[in-house]
Amino acid sequence: MPIDPQFHENREVVDTREGYNIWGPVDEPEVLGIHGTHVAVDFDICLADGACLEDCPVDVFEWVDSPGHPESEIKAAPTNEAQCIDCMLCVDVCPVDAIDVDAGRTA
Repeated sequence: MPIDPQFHENREVVDTREGYNIWGPVDEPEVLGIHGTHVAVDFDICLADGACLEDCPVDVFEWVDSPGHPESEIKAAPTNEAQCIDCMLCVDVCPVDAIDVDAGRTA
């Protein structure tokens, strides 16, 4: 199941990390929520194949540890989401549709 494109309406911000929002629910280590607002990554379905990190021309993403998560022990965090140029490459290359970029939402 891909990231919910309406997460900003269906979820609430429960925390922040390195300047970006985390949208709940969160119940570590199994449920990690959606990280980011303009560039959002559903940590619960991200399988950390690295395509978004490799293809992003402005280095929006950085690896963060997610020990104990059933899908992967690292995740691609949108740490630099303010740098996003809306090229949508990350969305196109994500094999599980864990990323949403919305030019109408701001970080």
